Amino acid sequence: MERHAGAYIMRHTVTPPMFIIGHRGARAVAPENTLRALEVGMACADYVEVDVRLSRDGVPVIMHDATLDRTTDGSGPICAYLLSELKVLDAGDGERVPTLQEVVSRVSGRRGLCVEVKEEGSEEIVCRVLKGYDPEKLFVVSFHKGSIEKVKILLPGVRTGFIYSRDGGDPLSTATSVRADVVLPEKDLLTSALVERAHRCGLMVVPWVLNADNEVLAAWDVGADGIVSDDPCRMSVLLTGVEKTRRREW
Repeated sequence: MERHAGAYIMRHTVTPPMFIIGHRGARAVAPENTLRALEVGMACADYVEVDVRLSRDGVPVIMHDATLDRTTDGSGPICAYLLSELKVLDAGDGERVPTLQEVVSRVSGRRGLCVEVKEEGSEEIVCRVLKGYDPEKLFVVSFHKGSIEKVKILLPGVRTGFIYSRDGGDPLSTATSVRADVVLPEKDLLTSALVERAHRCGLMVVPWVLNADNEVLAAWDVGADGIVSDDPCRMSVLLTGVEKTRRREW
């Protein structure tokens, strides 16, 4: 297998195993974006992923939605709450809303971390918290290309990724224009042609969110570099079995 510009040019039947990113920790088996979910995810995933937003007092906290209603016993926008007010909320099964600093302290030195910047304008505060994290174990990703550009300046050497969910425009051109290292397409947009072109551009490809066996096998077959899954431990078992089977076949 040849490599060029840090990406795969040709992949044979036997390939390096795809890395696994635990989506919001491991949201299939623990309350999403909580420290408990991260612990579950770190048992099996290569990286755990969290979503970051700012509290009213400008503290990076871990929450996917812009409002509290779906995942906590609170209501209304996160940006209307002080950190002290967020900390008394139940984020599921008695878990609390963690800060990004708490996540970094929990994950650093144990697993890789993937941080999604949800809000444009929060990059400087987020990057300040991430500054000491091993850049080889860190991805910072976003739907916002402006956020990716800022992170590249604020954290030189850190790998960044462009997330997209609609089949429109040219996501690879967007990714290369902001010097991203990885593209993260929604799973339905993953094709062998996309992977081949991305690899020729020096980009890794990591589709999301893959929870079914057939989805993961399809990603393997087209040469994806990694996957994002809500249940990283189940995916780890599946990929281990696939790797052994494919090696015997080869």
